[in-house]
Amino acid sequence: MNFIGSVGAVVVLAVLGQAAVVTENGLPIQWEKAPSELSQLPTVDGVIQVNPWDYLQRMALYKLLINSTDPYMSSMGPGDKENPLWSLPLQLGWKLKSGRLTDPSPATTSTCGLESSEPVCISPLSWYGCINYYLSVLPFLAAVQTGVVGKGEVQVQVQVPAEMAQDYCSSYTDCSTKHPDAMAKWHTFFQSLQQISESEDTDFNKKDQILGLMWAAEEESLKTTYVACSERQKLYSSPEVRFGLSWISSAAYVAAARFHANIERSEKFMAPLPSRVLQESDSPPNIADLSAEENHTLYVFGWMSSVNQLLGGSLVSLWRSAMCSAPAREKGQALLHDLVLDPKFPGTSLMSILSEMATSC
Repeated sequence: MNFIGSVGAVVVLAVLGQAAVVTENGLPIQWEKAPSELSQLPTVDGVIQVNPWDYLQRMALYKLLINSTDPYMSSMGPGDKENPLWSLPLQLGWKLKSGRLTDPSPATTSTCGLESSEPVCISPLSWYGCINYYLSVLPFLAAVQTGVVGKGEVQVQVQVPAEMAQDYCSSYTDCSTKHPDAMAKWHTFFQSLQQISESEDTDFNKKDQILGLMWAAEEESLKTTYVACSERQKLYSSPEVRFGLSWISSAAYVAAARFHANIERSEKFMAPLPSRVLQESDSPPNIADLSAEENHTLYVFGWMSSVNQLLGGSLVSLWRSAMCSAPAREKGQALLHDLVLDPKFPGTSLMSILSEMATSC
C-alpha cells in the first residue's frame, strides 16, 4: 500500500462519523459549571488557591483565559467562538469523557477522573492529566503575571500533591524556574496580545502573528511534558502509549501551519479520537468495540508517526520548511483541511506539494 496515497482516504473515513464527545451545547464538557471569575476560586489570606486536580477549577483556568483574551482576538473573525485557545478546554473535556483522567494503575479502585465522581477530579497519576497541567496551569500563571487575567497584583498558589511536588510547579516563580522556556513563551504570547491587536497591521497578519506565538508556547509546553510526565506512561498499555505519543507528535503539523483552532475546527478534528483508553489486547484498526471512525483515526496517527520515523523525521521537516510565510501557512491549513475532509484530495500529491511549497519559500 502506498503510504502517502492511503492517508487521504483513511483520514477522510476517520472523520465522517463522531466517535468522541467533545462538546455539550456547543461548548466544552461542563463548561457552564466552571467558575468564570477569579473571585469564584478559593482564596486564603488574599491568595487565590487553585486546585488543578478539581476538573471544574482546571476548566475555570481556560474560561478565564478565553474571556480575558477575547478582546484581543478580533482578527480571528466575528463571534465568540473564534479564540484559538478553545482547543485546550475541548481536549480536557475529551480526556474526561474517554476516561483518560483516571488513575491508570491496574489495581486501582479510585473513581477519581470519572465523569460520575463527585466532585469531578483529575488523578495526579494520569499521564493525560499531567500533560494538560502544562497546557493549563502554565499559561494561566503567565496570563496573571502579565495582567491579562486579573487586575492589579493578583497572587496565585497552585495546589500540588505533597508526594509529587517534584513533578509539578505551584507558582509563576516556581514554574519559571523549573520550566523557563515554556513559561517565557507563554509570557511573550500574553504580553504581545494587546500590542498586536492594536497595531495598524492587517487582520490577516495580526492573526498569523498571534497564532505563531500561541503555537510556539503550546509546542514548548508539550516538550516539557515528555520529561515531566514520562513516568506516568509506564502505567498504560503499549497501544495507548503509542497512540498518546503519536497524538502529541501530530501537534507539529498544526503548529507549523499555525492552525486556527476555533471551536468548530477543533471539534471537527477531535471528534474521531478514541472514546476509551486502549488495552494491551487492542490492535488498531481492528478493535471490535470501537467504531470504524476510531479505528481509522488510530491507524492514521500511527501511520504519520511511523512514516516520519522511517523517513528520519523528514516528513515533519519538509512540512515545517513549507510553512515559511503567512500565505504558505494559509495554504498549509487548507492542505490539512483537504487531507482530512476532502475524499477527492489526491493523497499521492502530498510530498510533491510540500516540496514545491518549500522550494518557493
